[in-house]
Amino acid sequence: MTDTVERKIPPISGAIGMSHLKVYTTEAPDGLRGGCPHMHFTCTETYVVLGGRGSVQALGYGGFEEVLLETGQLMWYTPGVIHRLINQDGKLELLVIMQNAGLPEAGDHVLSFPPEVLADREAYLKAASLATAEGLVYAGGEEAAFRRRDLAVQGFNLLRERVEREGPSAMADFYRQAVEIVRANAEHWRHIWDATALATVRETEDHLRAVVRGETGHLHEGRVYTLPSPGDARKLGFCGWLSPYDLEGTVCRL
Repeated sequence: MTDTVERKIPPISGAIGMSHLKVYTTEAPDGLRGGCPHMHFTCTETYVVLGGRGSVQALGYGGFEEVLLETGQLMWYTPGVIHRLINQDGKLELLVIMQNAGLPEAGDHVLSFPPEVLADREAYLKAASLATAEGLVYAGGEEAAFRRRDLAVQGFNLLRERVEREGPSAMADFYRQAVEIVRANAEHWRHIWDATALATVRETEDHLRAVVRGETGHLHEGRVYTLPSPGDARKLGFCGWLSPYDLEGTVCRL
């Protein structure tokens, strides 16, 4: 039966975040349709390909690679990899699973803008948000979203060419510029992480200790939760039209 008692809603398995993504279908300056290249500092990101055809252009300390995406495929990448989604048939849709729910929304990312923009934190924040406040993930309109995307693609292609010429040192320079943009946010990220992902790990530790002792009390707290589809409401994210799964609206069923 549905639980009418107010309960603290636990994070989704492993304190992850999930969104449904329709990848942008408009062309960037290099003629490719798709999203905005960016990277994360602390989060591994996973794609489950739901439909359509596309690829991911990945640029990291080890160089450049383009990975084709097919329906049913699982792909993930760890912090430091700049990733750019390409929508080859205009129908690419993904389920995006983010480690450390709350950190990407709090700014755990840097877009691959040209080096002169990265060198000026205020200029970067202005170009990155293109909305009503600095540092937002979501753009305030499609024109702003595509302008942001195009600038990041420009920087991505410049950096890719430099990596091909100079090797890993080019990425090291990018990382040095990127980390200076977000350093001021790190303590705030830690507070979010402490309350979500780390708290989940500590709870698992408590459960393991209980099992070792032969105790079962924590099993009495087992519940079933459901969360409805995010529906058609979409936000303008880095890579496309996003429908995030928000824990608000979760129902305890047992």
